[in-house]
Amino acid sequence: MSITLDDAIALVTLEADMLDHGDFRDWLSLYTPDGLYVVPIDPDTECFEKTLNYAYDNAEMRQNRVERLLGGRAISAMPPARTVRMLGRYRMLETDAAQCTLRCAQLLTELRQGRERYYAANVTFRLVSTAEGLKIDRKIIRLLTSTEALTAVSYIL
Repeated sequence: MSITLDDAIALVTLEADMLDHGDFRDWLSLYTPDGLYVVPIDPDTECFEKTLNYAYDNAEMRQNRVERLLGGRAISAMPPARTVRMLGRYRMLETDAAQCTLRCAQLLTELRQGRERYYAANVTFRLVSTAEGLKIDRKIIRLLTSTEALTAVSYIL
């Protein structure tokens, strides 16, 4: 039986909620051990390994990012931003019993130091079935305004 759209939406919605509420340690458990979190500078690239990215995080880099955010060692995390993510326009690109590829839109609102910023992105997830349930194996965030540098981001997109 294939992974359903409802199951995929439930996982990515859970991830958005965890990130908006700062549940970063629990967020780590949503990924496979070999999973990647990628924010490319060029939204049209497919070769993330050979291009410059805002983020290209394996498990160790995700763990380090979370420790910086929670430990107060990142200047960009002080004061921490509050965020709200709205996900929508879900489209299952492919699915089978082992994995699926889901694409959706994300609008992220950031409130930091009394200033609101907005980031729109197309997000592609590769989700896989594991013994522990559905996990994120790859998340690619293609920002709409990728020419605007992400400076002092105190959260995970």
